[in-house]
Amino acid sequence: MKKADVTAVNNGVKITFSGAVEKQNVVEMVQRCQTGQCDCMSDESKQKIEAMDISGEDGNVELTIKGDIDVNEIQNSVSKSPLIK
Repeated sequence: MKKADVTAVNNGVKITFSGAVEKQNVVEMVQRCQTGQCDCMSDESKQKIEAMDISGEDGNVELTIKGDIDVNEIQNSVSKSPLIK
């Protein structure tokens, strides 16, 4: 089972992916988002993102998104992501 917990952090949000999630899938998700090949979030939300940093390992991956973005925007995007389904 895959799980994604979104929390607010100083200067952005953090998503903690746990369970049957592979770090490479998170890397690919971020690359698709950065190149506009993902429609999980609105263009307006994408423009607010300053940086995305991935850490951790398979089964416990953290994605920190820096920018003027709120938890609700990211929770909605994550719920649409094929990575979590």
